[in-house]
Amino acid sequence: MSDARFEDGVERPLRLVAQDGDDLTVLSALVQDAVFPVTEMRWDARRRRFALLINRFRWEDRARAEADGKFERVQALLVVSDVLAVASNGVDRDDRDLVLSLLAVTFHPGEDGAGHVMLTLAGDGEIRLAVECLDIALSDVTRPYLAPSRSAPAHPVEKDD
Repeated sequence: MSDARFEDGVERPLRLVAQDGDDLTVLSALVQDAVFPVTEMRWDARRRRFALLINRFRWEDRARAEADGKFERVQALLVVSDVLAVASNGVDRDDRDLVLSLLAVTFHPGEDGAGHVMLTLAGDGEIRLAVECLDIALSDVTRPYLAPSRSAPAHPVEKDD
């Protein structure tokens, strides 16, 4: 019996849970540049669950993709549990054709483990989830597919004046 290696998980669907800051750092990196239609956001107030069906770039497979030129995305569910309230800024939920790009997921703690999960979007948008505790799950739900752009997402570097 040997320890698991990073390479062992390359072709398997991701199934991750974030319940502390270190976990969330990893999860946030894996969902960076995920895209999703505004219609794929759901808040189930009764079950206190907020979910997104995202098309995430497979950052964990970037080295292989750069070598063979086959960059991939995969559909995944990002589910935040124990959600008490949801608010958004810079998101037109009435625009059914709007596609959003997720840049980061962060947690701002409050008292007794509660706080706010912040979903930062490209274009200065954000979704703020008031949560009882940090409990986020990421689960790939499809096989990887070739990224339509055929490249890795890139972010322009801002220059200081």
